[in-house]
Amino acid sequence: MSADNLGNKEIRDVLDNTRTIAMVGLSGNWFRPSYFAAKYLLDRGYRVIPVNPNYGEILGQRCVPELAAIDEHVDVVDLFQRAEQVPQFVEPATAMGAGVLWMQLGIVNETAAAAARAHGLTVVMDRCMKIEYARLFGGLTWSGVNTGVISSKRPRRVV
Repeated sequence: MSADNLGNKEIRDVLDNTRTIAMVGLSGNWFRPSYFAAKYLLDRGYRVIPVNPNYGEILGQRCVPELAAIDEHVDVVDLFQRAEQVPQFVEPATAMGAGVLWMQLGIVNETAAAAARAHGLTVVMDRCMKIEYARLFGGLTWSGVNTGVISSKRPRRVV
């Protein structure tokens, strides 16, 4: 699994310039990673719009059933979706004027990424907004590194 990703400066710029995030697939279950990430980002001052037709409200935010139902500017479309589902969100993200298509940890779709870039979107794959925020702005705790992506353990030396 490869992910042609942005460097630290570019991710920091995305996080600095983001105000509103549409979280596609945000769950209302407190133990799901999407819920944890949304709560963290809300607590940091971001506006989070849950995109999930199965809920009326999550974390005090009114849910919308699809991206097309959002009637305000969105900076980032954050996808908690399986990789094969990602392509269907490129066109709606472009149409709504979002600047970034962000695929969460474990989500990589190179074809969708290429299409999104062709439409002028910045693409981040296989990264968590919560972890990246904590990593770049401080506040990374054990629960933020228990993903296998970031570790305090030194990698084994290959001889």
